[in-house]
Amino acid sequence: MRLTVGGMVEVDDDIKAFADWLIQIGNGLTGDSTDGESEVVIPKDILIDDTDDGFQNLVTFVYTGLLMNLDNINYFKERTILAPTLEVVHEVNNTIMEFINSDEKVYLSSDSLCAEEGNMEYELDAITTDVLNSINCSGLPNHQLKLKIGVPVMLLRNIDQSNGLCNGTRLQVRRLGNHVIECNILTGDKCGEVVLIPRMNMATNNETLPFRFQRRQFPLVVSFAMTINKSQGQTLSKVGLYLPRPVFTHGQLYVALSRVKSREGLRVLIKNNGSLSDDSTLNVVYREVFQNL
Repeated sequence: MRLTVGGMVEVDDDIKAFADWLIQIGNGLTGDSTDGESEVVIPKDILIDDTDDGFQNLVTFVYTGLLMNLDNINYFKERTILAPTLEVVHEVNNTIMEFINSDEKVYLSSDSLCAEEGNMEYELDAITTDVLNSINCSGLPNHQLKLKIGVPVMLLRNIDQSNGLCNGTRLQVRRLGNHVIECNILTGDKCGEVVLIPRMNMATNNETLPFRFQRRQFPLVVSFAMTINKSQGQTLSKVGLYLPRPVFTHGQLYVALSRVKSREGLRVLIKNNGSLSDDSTLNVVYREVFQNL
C-alpha cells in the first residue's frame, strides 16, 4: 500500500518487484531458514558500502542539506534513520547532534526512589542519586537531555491525545525555555501546530531493575534516529537502516525495510564483522506464527 501511493504507470513493474521482495522477507522465504533465521542479500542499489565514510554517507542520504533546513518544519516529517537497539539509536543521535553548530541547552533530571513501591529500607540508603542518574531505560528520557533549536525530538508519554501529543509523536524544537520546551508537531492531524512540553514525573516499568524509581524530566528524546520497533505504522520518504548488529526479533527487518514509499528512498548500511557476507544480513521470521492465520 505504501509503495502504490503516488505510483506512476511507468514504474509499476519496479514497484511490484520491490514489493514482492519485501513480502518474501516478511514471510521468511529468503535463503535457507534455520531456527527462524535466514540470510537476506541486500541489492547493490540500496546497500551502502561499509567503509570509513559509510555512516557519513548514510546520514548524508537521509539528511541531505541538514544545516540549511533546521528551520523547515517539513524537512523532518518523512525521514529518519532506523536501528535495532536503543544504544545504537543514542549513538546515532549524539553523532548527528555534533554536526549542528548552534547553542546547546542541557536539562538534568531529578531522580528519586519510589518509597511507597515496596523498596527495602537498605535499598533506600544504598542506592545513591548518582546510581539513579546513570540508569537509561526504554521509554524513559535520559538523566542528561541535550537539545538544540531545530532538532527533531520524539514524545515518550501520552500528554494530550486529543491534541496529537501521544507516545511516539515526532516534534521539532522551536524554543528552549527553563520550564517548558516549545515545539512544532511533525506528525498526525495536528501537524504544524505549536505546543509546549513541560517536565513530568515518570516512573520506570523495567522488570529487570530490582527497584522502582521516579524521574522528573522533559518526556523527550532526540529523534534523528529511532528504533525499528518504534517506527511501526509510519510511512516515510527517506529511510536509512543502520545495522551495526543484525535484527533480533520476529519481523523486525521487514518492518524496517517496508517504511518507505519507494525503493529510491531506502539505503542500508551493514556492519557484519565477518559473520556474514558484506552484502547480507539476518532475517528473523518464525514461520509457524502464520500456520493458524
